[in-house]
Amino acid sequence: MNQPVVRILGIDPGSSRIGFGLIEKKGSILSLIKTGIVEIPKGEAAGKLNALAMEFKKLLVESKPDAIGIEKLFFSKNVKTGIEVAQARGLLLHLSSACAPVYEFTPQQVKVATTNYGSADKKAVARMVAMILHVPPLRILDDATDALAIAIATAGAHRLTKTS
Repeated sequence: MNQPVVRILGIDPGSSRIGFGLIEKKGSILSLIKTGIVEIPKGEAAGKLNALAMEFKKLLVESKPDAIGIEKLFFSKNVKTGIEVAQARGLLLHLSSACAPVYEFTPQQVKVATTNYGSADKKAVARMVAMILHVPPLRILDDATDALAIAIATAGAHRLTKTS
């Protein structure tokens, strides 16, 4: 039986950069397609969000995801940073929902999905992401690793089917 390939985009929202990770799921096998960072330029909020929207739209068109996972906003001690992350996250949710079904996860849910331990540190998550995707240890920013972990959580938590 020929199993469909499902493309899953994981997003780790932030105030200065957005991590993304694109994986494919075929049956129970997950494969790394692409990962990276979308830098958010410094400046006024409207300009930053406009630049983010343009870059993220390009990523959505290029990656053609069947499902999108995004990390839920966690408590931020710095109110200004929390507001900036919330604004970016809202924009990303809006753009994503027009493209594919969107699934949200807390940081603890992502850690459990990748390591089976909700208090795992970033190094443990990074090791498990590489193991799950059958790649050597990744030398990338935590934001990109976290985005791949979010994509993995999306792949495991939902019965995903090819939409087209």
